[in-house]
Amino acid sequence: MRKLILHIPHSSTTIPFIDGFIADSDKITAEIFKLTDLYTDDLFSTKDDDKLIAPFTRLFCDVERFADDDLEAMSKFGMGVLYEKFDDGSMLRVVTPELRKRILEAFYWKHHNKLSELVKTHLMTSSNCLIVDCHSFPEKTLNRALNKTAFRPDFNIGTDAFHTPKKLVEVATKYFENSGYSLGIDEPYSGTIVPIDYYKKDVRVKSIMLEVNRKLYLSGKEKTADYNKTKQVVQGFLTTIREI
Repeated sequence: MRKLILHIPHSSTTIPFIDGFIADSDKITAEIFKLTDLYTDDLFSTKDDDKLIAPFTRLFCDVERFADDDLEAMSKFGMGVLYEKFDDGSMLRVVTPELRKRILEAFYWKHHNKLSELVKTHLMTSSNCLIVDCHSFPEKTLNRALNKTAFRPDFNIGTDAFHTPKKLVEVATKYFENSGYSLGIDEPYSGTIVPIDYYKKDVRVKSIMLEVNRKLYLSGKEKTADYNKTKQVVQGFLTTIREI
C-alpha cells in the first residue's frame, strides 16, 4: 500500500520572533486565527504516512508562496512569502532585505529542503510518490483572495497539469460524490505543492491538494459536533487515493 507525503503548511499559530511587526498584537492574533487552517494537523494525521508540518504561522512565513515575489501573485497585495499587510490591506510588518534573507534561509528553505528530502526518499523505494497538500478554507471569501467566486463547496481539490494525474482527479471526484459532498476542482482554490527541484521536471512526483470548508468542522476557533465525521471523510479520501 502506498505511503503518502502529507504537507501541512498552515496549521500553526506560532510566530517565532516579532522582528519587523508593527501592528497591534491583538489585531495580529485575530488575523492569525482568521488565516490559520486550524486542526488540519489532526484532520489529516495518519500513523503510516510521512508528515511535514510547518511549525510557524503563515503570517510569519508562508511556505506555500514562491520565494521570488516576481513569481508570486499574492505579493502585489503585500501577502507574498513574507506577509507585510493584513487581509484588509493595512500594514502588518516591515520586511527589510536583511530580515527577508534571515527568515527565508532559516525557515522557508529549511522547510522546502525537508520536503525535497522526503520526496527523494520515497523515490528511492518506489517508482513514484504522492504529495497531499493539506488545507482548509473559510466559507466566506477573504478580501485578498484571487478568486472571489461565491461558490464555496464542501471540499476543493487543487491540481497541477504536470503533477496531478487525470486518474487521481477522477477518483477524488467519485469519492466525494459518493460521500454526499460538493466538490470544487481548482475552485475556489487551485494548484498543489511540488518541491522546486522536481517541479515540471519529474513526472514520478505526483501531487494533489485537498481543502476542507471550515464550516464542516469549525465554529470560530472551536471544533463542532461534526468534527469527527469530517475527519473520517478526510481519512477516507487519503485511504482511497493511497490505493491508486
